[in-house]
Amino acid sequence: QVQLVESGGGLVQPGGSLRLSCAASGSDFSFALRRWYRQGPGKQREFVAVITNGGGTNYAGSVKGRFTISRDNVKNSVFLQMNSLKPEDTAVYYCNFKVGRDDYWGQGTQVTVSS
Repeated sequence: QVQLVESGGGLVQPGGSLRLSCAASGSDFSFALRRWYRQGPGKQREFVAVITNGGGTNYAGSVKGRFTISRDNVKNSVFLQMNSLKPEDTAVYYCNFKVGRDDYWGQGTQVTVSS
């Protein structure tokens, strides 16, 4: 059974940092496309960042220069380092592993940026 488990969310002040983690199990994710999405209050889910099997990365314009995505292939994990956080980054953050036509999602972790 495939399972994606996120951790690292919480409450942080504007300008602060958080590191999200997502660990996958139950399948071979060696060649998975690994992504982070988020859904803010009253908003649709949106793309945040992606890291390919080859290590290439891409980011949404709103987070470029502040967020960094990375991965650990041995542990089937993906991470999101978030710096210089803003109130508009408040959202539930979801990790996503895509293998072929199969999409797997985590349960989400809440990030709240507030003073």
